[in-house]
Amino acid sequence: MISTTHMANKIQLKGITWGHSRGLLPMLATAQRYEELHPNVEILWKKRTLQEFADKSIEQLATEYDLLVIDHPWTGHAAAKKIIAPFDDHLDAAYLVDQKINSVGQSYPSYNFEGKQWALPIDAATPVAASRPDLLASLGTPLPKTFADVLALADQGRVAFSLLPIDVLMSFYMFCCSLGEDPCQQEDEVISSAVGIKALQHFKSLADRVDARFYQKNPFMVFEDMVNNDEIAYCPFAYGYSNYAREGYGRKLLHFHDLVILQGSEPMTSTLGGAGLAISAGCKHLDIAMDYAQFVGSPDVQATLYVENGGQPGHLKAWESSEVNRRTSNFFQDTLPTLQRAFLRPRYFGHMHFQDHAGDVVVEYLKNGGDEQSVLNTLNEMYKQSRLMEDQHG
Repeated sequence: MISTTHMANKIQLKGITWGHSRGLLPMLATAQRYEELHPNVEILWKKRTLQEFADKSIEQLATEYDLLVIDHPWTGHAAAKKIIAPFDDHLDAAYLVDQKINSVGQSYPSYNFEGKQWALPIDAATPVAASRPDLLASLGTPLPKTFADVLALADQGRVAFSLLPIDVLMSFYMFCCSLGEDPCQQEDEVISSAVGIKALQHFKSLADRVDARFYQKNPFMVFEDMVNNDEIAYCPFAYGYSNYAREGYGRKLLHFHDLVILQGSEPMTSTLGGAGLAISAGCKHLDIAMDYAQFVGSPDVQATLYVENGGQPGHLKAWESSEVNRRTSNFFQDTLPTLQRAFLRPRYFGHMHFQDHAGDVVVEYLKNGGDEQSVLNTLNEMYKQSRLMEDQHG
């Protein structure tokens, strides 16, 4: 038995992640294994809700924790304020080159800002489609291939997706991208009126066919609804969670797929999510924190320990692994094309202000209707304010 005196001399790192099996369990598992390999280190992980994960300022968290699992839109803010430590200054260049080459879609560059790498992409995600194959079979309905197919299935009360403000905004971006124009490319408007109006109309045509309870559910709550009840057979887009594609995790198994076609012949383009492992600039044991982060992000750990404990890895080798896919009903193989073309949303200094409020405007429209151009005008005003914050900071 180790003496308490020896325990007191351990180097302790504190980490914060989000409270889902995908967010917490792989961090606990990697911390435990790292401690076994480095008995003088203790790593304590805490969890917060998905909403807190998106909302609470990285500035506040970086004063309390050494290790932070972050959302990539925080990158510009964190870089400007020098809140987190850049990996380029501490890790071997060859390791970062491997990370870059094996990025799942734009996961690695999503944490790169002003020439520095501010987090390692340990988790990759984007909205993908999910189905209950057993329910579709019982309905005699093939897997939807087009947006029209989704509307037809929604008319039967069999379709759902998250209608929370943040997810609604990400879905609005998706509709814009899928209509051929990426949002937030101009200084003074989110999207052109022609594309924006069409995107809102398409979005509302589907939202009108979905039960109002989904205005209260985030993506994994949608999946919980799908596995615990036998009503929703198909989710056309929600940030993927490979946990629900694993035997024994839920009451029923979900299968995950690429998105349907909105127009033309190409599937829709969704908005990149995922999570990165960052290290507070105030960490007193930067070398050890960096070494642990390197361990978590390494291809071997990502494809074994990380994914075996509920994680959704950010390293391409894990996504391509036949063993990883065997464990997850081919989740990674079947959704990789969706990840590879996902839209990388803005990360400029003021964008979090826009992201925090713009979804409410679109939700209001989906619930109550209204003039699409007025909705776009409101979004454009918010957007210009957020750009102004960037200019004032600069």
